[in-house]
Amino acid sequence: MTGSTRTETSENRQVAALPWRRGETGVEVMMITSRETRRWVIPKGGRMVGKTDSQAAAQEAYEEAGVQGETLDAVVGYFRYDKRLKTGAVQACVVAVYPLEVLIQLGAWPEDQQRQRRWMSQAEAAEAVHETDLAELIRAFRPAA
Repeated sequence: MTGSTRTETSENRQVAALPWRRGETGVEVMMITSRETRRWVIPKGGRMVGKTDSQAAAQEAYEEAGVQGETLDAVVGYFRYDKRLKTGAVQACVVAVYPLEVLIQLGAWPEDQQRQRRWMSQAEAAEAVHETDLAELIRAFRPAA
């Protein structure tokens, strides 16, 4: 395989949290930087044995963004991206996104030395991400009343 070869396996399924709060000007989204490329992303990772997908998404939000709150079991949408593996191969990933209303923002968390985090308006967050379908998902998100 060459460095840019897409793996022939099926899509890798992942989960993500969309951490949000009600700010003075409307809904705000907590964005974090990825560890390698420093691009703005939402907390995401693999599915976890013994946890529902929404619980796994909440765990990723705690580890990567230092936030805790209430998640819903209902997916707000999906996005796809290509993950570059350490071998250089590329694996297609499909990510189920679960809303997480942030109730606690920690001062220290497991990955605080590896990432930056920032509250952004929905429009700013949508502009910051590189995945078109994630941007659309962020723009369209409406929390339950």
